[in-house]
This record gives sequence, structure tokens and C-alpha cells, in this order.
Amino acid sequence: MPRADCQHRRFGSTLPSCVLIAATTLIQIAPADASNEVTVTPIKHIIIIIGENRSFDHVFATYRPVKKEDRILNLLSKGIVQGDGTPGPNYGDALQYQAFVRKTYELTPPKRPYAVLPSALVGGPSTPDVCQALGVTSGTSCVTQTNISEVMAIENGLPTEYYQYLLTGGTGQKSGSPDRRIYYNSRDASHLPPGPYQITGPSYPYDSYAASPVHRFFQMWQQLDCDAAATSEANGWGCKSDLFPWVEVTVGAGSNGGAQPAGFNDESTGEGSTSMGFFNVQQGDAPYLKELADTYAMSDNYHQAINGGTGANHIMLGTGDAIWFSNQDGNPAVPPHNLVNPQSPGTPVIADLGALSELEDPNPQSDTNNYYIQDGYGGGSGSPTAVAPNASYGSGS
Repeated sequence: MPRADCQHRRFGSTLPSCVLIAATTLIQIAPADASNEVTVTPIKHIIIIIGENRSFDHVFATYRPVKKEDRILNLLSKGIVQGDGTPGPNYGDALQYQAFVRKTYELTPPKRPYAVLPSALVGGPSTPDVCQALGVTSGTSCVTQTNISEVMAIENGLPTEYYQYLLTGGTGQKSGSPDRRIYYNSRDASHLPPGPYQITGPSYPYDSYAASPVHRFFQMWQQLDCDAAATSEANGWGCKSDLFPWVEVTVGAGSNGGAQPAGFNDESTGEGSTSMGFFNVQQGDAPYLKELADTYAMSDNYHQAINGGTGANHIMLGTGDAIWFSNQDGNPAVPPHNLVNPQSPGTPVIADLGALSELEDPNPQSDTNNYYIQDGYGGGSGSPTAVAPNASYGSGS
């Protein structure tokens, strides 16, 4: 099954691994033996790439169309950043805010601007996962001909020159800590200006592991900060898109109904201001995606069909419809809502052998700022009859 929480890699010779592994569906139109086939059109295969975790500007912030008559709407065209990735004359148009939600979930909460962003945090392993699988326990890479040969025996179907990148890109740092590789506009990861920042640089090559931003339903609604009353000719959808880091540091991907940890701060969710980072195609980042855009076409500013993570978007892409909870006869039904003990998320308040809560409740827990009551990916053993602490958690997703 595709995973919504996978760590993304950046490679110089092909697509990010998470796109290949988790978000690509291959539909084979032609028969397996296509040597003598006759097709109605020259199209034999369709590859569908779901850009679920990363926004358009995240990859194409500095993209310039090859043809002068073509136009694009991105951070560069808006003057928010310049071609070299540095802040542009309109950088303030992307100003991010922190908000305050204490009692009830809000789409447009009271807010005030950040002076600096929450710290940009490390995501991914200190030593690449494949290196660790080969017995290498330290270092940010382990490229040797022997290791490449071993990887080729494990993973197949990749271009020969690609395998080295499975052995590079370790962070060399503790996951969830301020990322020492990031340096933007003369500021380190803990003192970034309150807007977009370029991820890559002298200490952050494109083939490195990068942190993954939250992509959940209620979170994305809040991040967009939309208000119908704010619509105008210039802003036809009424969304300011100015609460992205605030949502990441207040609730992140959720806690499966668990209580907010003691000492909770802007680094506790492990996400920081990840959502504000962008790559620079003018400096060699995302070369394969840039080549596709230069040669063919691109989905200018289209991100996904549904606010949220993997499951809903796969379903919408395949069926053109959303999914609902149903009974054994296929009729709509109310999902189970057995309350969970926040101090022990795998344990219902009242003993019950059925599933725990499958409803999401984005109202904030008592005495917190936007830390949802019931939200998360679910977890536990997967068996509704398991005994705590291995019981199923439940979760609306």
C-alpha cells in the first residue's frame, strides 16, 4: 500500500524515490508481449504521478517556461523569490502567521505574523537506510562498487547510474533537530525569514533526505486560511495560504488521540517549517521533472484532488468520487466512535472488543493551541481484538 508519511529523497538522475515507490500507478494498456502489436494510437503506457506531498512551488518555485509565449504562476513570476532563490521584491506577499485556536476548530483563526519561522528540522536517517541494511551504521553515504553491486541484486529495474543515489543523502544529524544544512538569506535554520526558503545549498545537495510536510485533511484546510468573504478579482478563492508552519508545529500529522506531550514546543511534531522549503530548478534541482516540463507539459499549480493524504487522493483519482463508511450491505453507516483514553491511545475508555474511534475531531484538546482531540494515521496491531498496548488505535483516516 502507498504510504503518506514516506521520507522523500532528491536525486540528480531520476524522480524522487517516494514518487516512484508510493505515488505512481502504472496502467499497462498493451499486452505483455507487445513486439508485434498494432495500437490505435502510439500510446502504449500511461504513467500517473500523484503529487501528493509536495506542492507545485515546492518543486517549480523558480521555473521559467522554455517558450517565451508560455506563462507560469509560481514564486518567481510573482516576484516572491528571484531566479537564484533569494527573496524577491514581493517576498512579503508570502508572509506566514501564527494563530490561536483554544476551544473549537477554526478555518480563519485570530493570528499574528511570524518574525522568524519556526526552525526548519531534519527529516530522514542520519545514515541512508540502504547503507544501514548493508551493515553500515555511520556516515552520510556508503558508495562503493561492492555496495552498488549488492544494491543491484536487491533492487531491480533502475538505470545503472541511479543505484549510487540509494547509498547517499544521509543527514548526519538527529532527526527532528534544527537542520544545520539549511542556510538561506544569510540565516540558519532557526532564524529563517517568515516566508519561503530554498532547501538546497552548498551543505545540502539535492540527493539528500528531506523532511516531509504534513498532508492531512483538517490540517490542509487550516493551512490555506480560506474565507469566502475575502474573495476578490485578484484572489478568486479567498485563500491566503499563510498558516502552513503554524499547523505543522501545533498539531503536525496528529497523535491518534494521545495527550499532548509534556514540554511541547515548536519542535515536538518533528516538522517545523518544512512546508515552506522549495527546490531551485535553475540551480540543477529536480532535473528529471524539469526536463519533463521543458519537453512536454506540466500541471501548472494543480496539486491534488482532495485536501489530505494518500488514501483519499488515490480513490478520487481512480473513481472520481470520495469514499464513505458503509455497512456489510454497502449502505452508508455511522463509523464506530468508541472513546479513547488519551494517556493510552490503544485503550478505549469503556472496554470494547470493536474498533476504536474512526471519527476525526479537530477541536483542540483542553489547554492546548490547536492540538486536535482525535486525529492521526491509526496504528497498533491492526486487530480490533488485540489487547492494549497493542490494540488498534482507530483514526478517521
